[in-house]
Amino acid sequence: MLRHDNEPDGRRELSTLTTLVPYLVPYRWPIVGAAVALTIAATTVLAVGIGLRVLIDEGFAMGDPLVFDQAVIIILAVVLLLAVASYSRFYLVAWVGERVVADLRKAVFSHVIHLSPAFFETRNTGELVSRISADTTLVQTVVGASVSIAMRNALMFAGGLIMLLVTSPKLSGLVLLVIPLVVAPIILLGRRVRRLSRASQDRVADIGTHVDESLGGIRVVQAFGHEQIDVVRFGSRVEDAFATAVHRVRNRAALTGVVIAFVFGAVTLVLWIGGRDVLAGRITAGELSAFVFYAVVVAGSTGALSDVMGDLQMAAGAMDRLMGLLATKAEVAAPAVPRPLPVPPVGHIGFRDVSFRYPSRPDNAAISDVSLEVKPGETVALVGPSGAGKSTMFHLLLRFYDPSNGVITLDDVPLIEADPAQLRSRIGLVPQDAVIFSADVAENIRYGRPEATDTEIRAAAEAAYAMEFIDRLPHGLATKVGERGVRLSGGQRQRVAIARAILRDPAVLLLDEATSALDAQGEREVQRALERIMHGRTTLVIAHRLATVLSADRLVVLNRGRIVAIGSHGDLLRSNRLYAQFAELQFGADSSGPQLRAAGE
Repeated sequence: MLRHDNEPDGRRELSTLTTLVPYLVPYRWPIVGAAVALTIAATTVLAVGIGLRVLIDEGFAMGDPLVFDQAVIIILAVVLLLAVASYSRFYLVAWVGERVVADLRKAVFSHVIHLSPAFFETRNTGELVSRISADTTLVQTVVGASVSIAMRNALMFAGGLIMLLVTSPKLSGLVLLVIPLVVAPIILLGRRVRRLSRASQDRVADIGTHVDESLGGIRVVQAFGHEQIDVVRFGSRVEDAFATAVHRVRNRAALTGVVIAFVFGAVTLVLWIGGRDVLAGRITAGELSAFVFYAVVVAGSTGALSDVMGDLQMAAGAMDRLMGLLATKAEVAAPAVPRPLPVPPVGHIGFRDVSFRYPSRPDNAAISDVSLEVKPGETVALVGPSGAGKSTMFHLLLRFYDPSNGVITLDDVPLIEADPAQLRSRIGLVPQDAVIFSADVAENIRYGRPEATDTEIRAAAEAAYAMEFIDRLPHGLATKVGERGVRLSGGQRQRVAIARAILRDPAVLLLDEATSALDAQGEREVQRALERIMHGRTTLVIAHRLATVLSADRLVVLNRGRIVAIGSHGDLLRSNRLYAQFAELQFGADSSGPQLRAAGE
């Protein structure tokens, strides 16, 4: 849900908007052009008042058609200049606003995507999406409109006041007395409208969240017959949003009515007093007309400034949130002078007295005093109950996190001294739940190596035994697979993930229960592909199904974050009670395992 809890309320917080300056500097010339156009537009509006006075005093009063015609032509020329200047200002300011928000979105996304996984443990993804979309849109509104409107109305207010004083000091004093009476209700009601606008945005965000959750889990919703309950809950959220919106509209309408009543009431009062001065000969009709024009300009600019102030405050809050996000430091970063990994890669892994606690669970050790050496080309399986620390070892090896104690090495280089990007380029990951993006099959495989050619992609797919089903797809490798690969089966998604890893040609392969969610047929197909990719590579395998890892060179048994035994299947059956229990549960009374039984027949 989009939150506005940190909205700044005073002018002091508006200084947050100065953090936009680095994003504005590259576009200084369009900004200068917009400022020139804005000044011309404001000046021409003020010049209309002078033309109006000349038109009435010298055109009408003198009865000279030529003077009248000249005055009208001058006013038309001023209006034309105003139109051109307004177009230029609007276009340039809007262009700068769109350009800056595009740069800001790219900067925020680029920063967030490089943050460590620890950051996302305590952040809601929906909140981050809102910052990149909704908060940057608020900033765009200010840069692309509100700042320009504020500057224009500030010029109009200052210029209008000067022209009022020049035209009639007496009536100017009256206007200065009336302005606070006009501004006060505008500010008070304006704050209420802004508060209700934020509440309305929150209610709309609730609707979006509900839609995303319901449609994202549509199969579960329908499987449990939850459709009508979701419809009722959604309707309740929609009604809440409607009620809040009606409240906001009612107050906005009241604000509009109050502004009209006070502004035109003040103009009428000025007309009455000024009209009596015209009748008494103290000022001319043209001067009164010009004065009324400037009074309307000053009143209008005052109202606009108070309205824009709300936009500026909301944008300051949005910018503060964005800058806070950009200021977040990645807990895992490349050292100032990274130590290069040896070329060619070897695939030698070492864990020495490694301990680690997740930031979101600081009281519980995920692994404790783990020491393990994996030789180049060796296949080592990690087995144990859920929560034993198997996936944590993968996370540390990929340097998603740094260990609390101990050292992890790849090819004898401590990971903390290496560049994470270079490190990860040598590791291929096939996760339990294959992540498939809403692109075509080829792009999903190319994710393993973006510069790969179509020929290399096809070769990787063939090595993963994925072309067997890809060739049957409507457009082969160019077939769109839908959001999260919804058009593919579980086994097909896994084989695409394996092809992705093959294309990467890693020295180290991490298999995270890659077949656990598949049926027997799918498991056989994926296992065949895995055996091909594992050949000649250092491989770490996480598996709950012992039958899939009996051929591993060694099995490492973990429990409660510690290594409790290392050995072959047969050795562990005799020496480790926990492993023997696993084997008995999966293989029955004859826990020697299908592969070992077959070998002894």
